[in-house]
Amino acid sequence: MGLFDFFKSAVTTRGVDISKRYALLREAVSGTMSKFYMARDLRTGKVVGLKLLDREKTIAFEERFRGLKKPTEGEVGLLLKHPRLVETYEHGTTSTGAQYVSMEFIDGPDFNSLIIARDPVLEGNRLHFIRQAAEALDAMHKAGFVHRDISPRNLLLANREKKELKLIDFGLSLPAQPQFQQPGVRTGNPNYMAPEIVRRKPTDQRVDVFAFGASAYEICTGELPWPRGMTGQAAMTHDKPSMELLKHRPNLNPEFAKAVHWCLEPEASNRCPSMDRFLSTIKLLKRDEG
Repeated sequence: MGLFDFFKSAVTTRGVDISKRYALLREAVSGTMSKFYMARDLRTGKVVGLKLLDREKTIAFEERFRGLKKPTEGEVGLLLKHPRLVETYEHGTTSTGAQYVSMEFIDGPDFNSLIIARDPVLEGNRLHFIRQAAEALDAMHKAGFVHRDISPRNLLLANREKKELKLIDFGLSLPAQPQFQQPGVRTGNPNYMAPEIVRRKPTDQRVDVFAFGASAYEICTGELPWPRGMTGQAAMTHDKPSMELLKHRPNLNPEFAKAVHWCLEPEASNRCPSMDRFLSTIKLLKRDEG
């Protein structure tokens, strides 16, 4: 029995009647493939985040990996243990045949909202938050996965007072193994998509490094490094050099800006090779601004 099979048999509950197991307190957010609720687990009394996946859309997505032992979102979540990653408690199948995931509920805004609102919590703390995001992604990579959907929307402010960030949403995450990294799997947000995904080339964890670089750039400036769009055609511009970060924020620490641009290298072979290397590069930096 493989590791994923063990977790599936050990923790997955089959045919759960959601209405009897959880009290839905409020709908928190809806995505293209799921609905997410703040809920109370009636078995434990704990307030949780409850994600209910759309059955048909989930089947269509997983059909891309027919013949491969692709772990479900819940299985991936159970294998990820780090303070910067949202904690998964349980996963299974509902009585209607849809997948569900019970997880830590974080009642905080995402960084896309903070950027749009120009929230004061960002001022003087951009390096701090970007370092935390890098730690989260580094932990995920070292666990053997590619997130595939890194963007400010999937970074949550978990604690405003302590200025703590967490990475969420493993719905598109895949094992960092060759059979899952073949050309043609174009998943993720086009605004943050690495050129090798758009050009249908083989991929690896560096697609996350690129999306992380775009997210870090946006957290610093409020803008993307290229024109914003929502189609694959817009993402075709990502193989051109990004706009110089210091032109947007001239007081930004130059070494910090250089590290972000390293993540944004269009050619994967020239890009920062890992989040561990990025963290080593910014290790001694103390402030956003020089």
